Amino acid sequence: MADSTTREKRSRMVTGMFRDRDSAENAYRSLNERGYTNDDVNLMMSDEARKKHFSDDDAKTDLGNKALEGAGVGAGIGGTLGAIVAGIAAVGTLAIPGVGLIAAGPIAAALAGLGAGAATGGLIGALVGAGIPEERAKVYDRGIKEGGIVMGVTPRSDEDAAYIEQEWKRHRGEEIYR
Repeated sequence: MADSTTREKRSRMVTGMFRDRDSAENAYRSLNERGYTNDDVNLMMSDEARKKHFSDDDAKTDLGNKALEGAGVGAGIGGTLGAIVAGIAAVGTLAIPGVGLIAAGPIAAALAGLGAGAATGGLIGALVGAGIPEERAKVYDRGIKEGGIVMGVTPRSDEDAAYIEQEWKRHRGEEIYR
């Protein structure tokens, strides 16, 4: 019973961390297959991870067509965003100079509201504000600094939450929280 009380007090966002591009692409694709759109998906990674995992060849992936939608935004933050990031760039992408964080999706607006000066602790604060416990937010912050890709989505139902968790585990997701 305590678990359901805790659940009611926090956001229902499901979050997970992916250590490689293929895992993140597959997890993103599983969301699309379930009917989630670019407007629904939060994505966070370091600029170094973006450079490592996503290159100019990304337009040839399954999500490549969506990359064209965000091309203008991509140029605005100084480079190719890659299939996943460009796919949700139309929702809003934030690059925080000096910190090297790339955030896309609804969470980008929350981080932008904090201002670049608060960016160092801003990711943890934004995640906590989205209902992720502080300890888990710190794990994600550390993972992003180590090159991980953090993805989050608010499921429409408990059934969707279970599906997302199962799919992300199948695609080598780590630290999945729901």
